[in-house]
Amino acid sequence: MIRFNKPYMTGKELLYIAQAHNNSVLAGNGEFTKKCEQWLTTRTGVVKSIITHSCTGALEMAALLADLQPGDEVIMPSYTFVSTANAVVLRGAIPVFVDIRPDTLNIDEKLIEQAITKQTKAIVPVHYAGVSCEMDTIMDIATRHNLWVIEDAAQGVMSTYKGKALGSIGHFGAYSFHETKNIISGEGGALLVRDAAYANQAEIVWEKGTDRSQFFRGEVDKYTWQTVGSSFLPGEVTTAFLWAQMEEAETITKGRLNIWNRYHMAFSDLEDNGLCRRPIIPNECQHNAHMYYLLLPSAEARDATLSKLKQNGVGAIFHYIPLHSSPGGMRYTKMSGQLIHTDNLSRCIVRLPLWYGMTEEMIEQVISTTQNVLKDVVSKV
Repeated sequence: MIRFNKPYMTGKELLYIAQAHNNSVLAGNGEFTKKCEQWLTTRTGVVKSIITHSCTGALEMAALLADLQPGDEVIMPSYTFVSTANAVVLRGAIPVFVDIRPDTLNIDEKLIEQAITKQTKAIVPVHYAGVSCEMDTIMDIATRHNLWVIEDAAQGVMSTYKGKALGSIGHFGAYSFHETKNIISGEGGALLVRDAAYANQAEIVWEKGTDRSQFFRGEVDKYTWQTVGSSFLPGEVTTAFLWAQMEEAETITKGRLNIWNRYHMAFSDLEDNGLCRRPIIPNECQHNAHMYYLLLPSAEARDATLSKLKQNGVGAIFHYIPLHSSPGGMRYTKMSGQLIHTDNLSRCIVRLPLWYGMTEEMIEQVISTTQNVLKDVVSKV
């Protein structure tokens, strides 16, 4: 079986973990944490980067910094991971779902404005598959309506929109370094802060609501509880692992893009013959090859294809069950309009194995098996 994902190791992870141990700093915010934060700050151009224990934690920090209150509304897609909504619900605020675009599967920016009410406080664009949402339009809407923009760029490390790093365009951005992502630390994430006015506040929220970091820099003579926060720091072992990955980020991304491009060329004929639809990448977007997916003509074709691929040794999988259709979604959220594309496309997606380290034989097996299965299955369903 060709696994859907296999976490990649550069070879320096264990060395750096040993160095962290030798430095006698394992609890977090040590040398490797600072290296990772500086790498992100330099690469993205934001004023502050903060490494967190998860992207979920980064989104929760952003919700705190945006001062979401009970009854506030936050516009987002339903086709996303539960953490996008949970960060809002934890503050007592209400996710308001709008439909996605049929081309990129990102939030449809044309539907956002009609979802805005007096209670709307923020917009959370989710950059699906590392392909950017239409951020110019979203930022224009946010500016005119005085709304926060929190980018869920969990899948977007090393991706850009018109040359700008994803996560750096909105007021806050959140990255994931989960083992299923391109650059990994097992569990891990980061918060990006664009505006200097919120840099110190973000650090305080990160440090359990205290000014502990300022104390260790000698900026205050003691540290105390300042505001609401939580324990968002990862351990230094996590950031030591992450630093080894960041050092090889360009190489990893290039390797993933090579596989993505191989798939894209190989499945062109299938698309021409109406057996599937390949991903669509807008011209202004440079993606990071986070995933390669095919959209099949129906849910029945998708299910039959997944079953047949598994029987033939290819670990392909589906993706999100839309949040609005879940028990939690029915309890905590609202919808703005019909989510037609969200419902239809989520039932038709097949994600293929794509990870740095796949051999030529693996890539060819995925391609040939997928071609044969789709020709066989789709014509019969």
